[in-house]
Amino acid sequence: MGRFIPFDPNQPLLLPPDLRDALPEGHTALLVGDLVEQLDLSELTAGLPDERLGGAPAFDPRMLVRVWIYAYLTGVRSSRKLSQAIIENVAFRVLAHNTTPGYWALNRFRTRHRKALGNLLVQTVQLASSLGLVKLGSVAIDGTKIRANASKHKAMSYARMSEREAKLRAEIEAYLRSVDAQDEQDERTLGPDDDGMSLPPELRDVQARRKKIAEAKRALEERAREHAKAEQEQRAEAATAAGREFRPRSNPEEAIPRPADQINFTDPESRIMFRGSEVLQAYNAQAAVDADTHIVLAAALSNQSSDAPQLVPIAEQVIENAGRAPKRVLADAGYYSNRNVHAITELGSEALIPPMKIRHHAWREERAPRGRAPANLSTSERMRRRLSTLEGKRYYRQRQTSVEPVFGITRAARGLQQLLHRGINKNHHLWRFDMAVHNLMKIIRHQQQQHGLTPGGGPTRPRATPPNNPTAAVAPAI
Repeated sequence: MGRFIPFDPNQPLLLPPDLRDALPEGHTALLVGDLVEQLDLSELTAGLPDERLGGAPAFDPRMLVRVWIYAYLTGVRSSRKLSQAIIENVAFRVLAHNTTPGYWALNRFRTRHRKALGNLLVQTVQLASSLGLVKLGSVAIDGTKIRANASKHKAMSYARMSEREAKLRAEIEAYLRSVDAQDEQDERTLGPDDDGMSLPPELRDVQARRKKIAEAKRALEERAREHAKAEQEQRAEAATAAGREFRPRSNPEEAIPRPADQINFTDPESRIMFRGSEVLQAYNAQAAVDADTHIVLAAALSNQSSDAPQLVPIAEQVIENAGRAPKRVLADAGYYSNRNVHAITELGSEALIPPMKIRHHAWREERAPRGRAPANLSTSERMRRRLSTLEGKRYYRQRQTSVEPVFGITRAARGLQQLLHRGINKNHHLWRFDMAVHNLMKIIRHQQQQHGLTPGGGPTRPRATPPNNPTAAVAPAI
């Protein structure tokens, strides 16, 4: 008979075990727990009821933050799936320290404290900076369209709303006329006990639809006025900068929506956007990434499809979070405007933003100009000249290899294909939490690499030595 390691499932343990021993040294879950202990979670505990008020005690916020961070790292976003993972998965069980919160407690914590979770992004930037992972040489800014928790087929245009509202009004008026003409017959049919005040179900449905459409129309009209006011302010600033007198052509308060303007009845704050050739009901998620280390320095969510208005606020957030301005700000052509270039320069950074989309093979076609740039060049001409130099090309190439991989990892590895919540405020904070989790992942990988550990714990295995060069030193695979 063969020899086996002793196995007796009915044998009780002599001493209580240390849960951390269930995972190998350097496991990602253990490092998540250690990093959470370094974070300031006072914002999460500020709103908890005093223990003197009685009631059942709440779960410790440190434990809930630990399990949610590890859940986002491993692509678990559902509170029900997380609750199941805490019971079945050893790593989650260790992080929860053998407690088993229900899905309702997990979801309520994430919903109630989403702003505090989003604010962890600032602490992760500071933590990464203390480890030397924030270089601020080049910072790449980009946006990605993320599907909203709403169907694009639940949207209706302003023209369609007006048409539908008129039709519903006609249906209501026709019904009321028929009611007035048939009062005596209704009393004989319904009996004397009917109060004559309650609307029948079919009319109630029509009234509800008409009310909802009227509210959506008012929202579109308010949006049109705000848009007209913002455009007028921009024209006024441009005229003042050019030394011209600005004379408004129209009153923004009288602006009306275009017939094609739409609003979604499921999530009114989301917008129809394009991602390549795909039409989405979506939000525009923005991120600023350190091009050298891929640490996310700032993040925000917008319902504007255009990227250009997001550049300056994100750049200002980078300075606020990191404590100083980067040397260069890289962005694609969607962010270009003379105003943006001047604003980035005033913040203390060099803007590298092409005035038009650059084809991948254009770097080889264009030849860098020689000599000093003429003094009479426009802002866009100076930008083209700068990006056509060898140094400008080298810096701008960092954009594609820094911020876009962050979006790819967030979508593919961590499963952010669609936002779970509705409304721009909720999703804004949880998008920032997603980017905070990304930073913690980079910090953890850095620590594992420093100690020669794999993400699953344990030492790394050296790669096989190439047969044609048996003495070559090969870096360990991380």
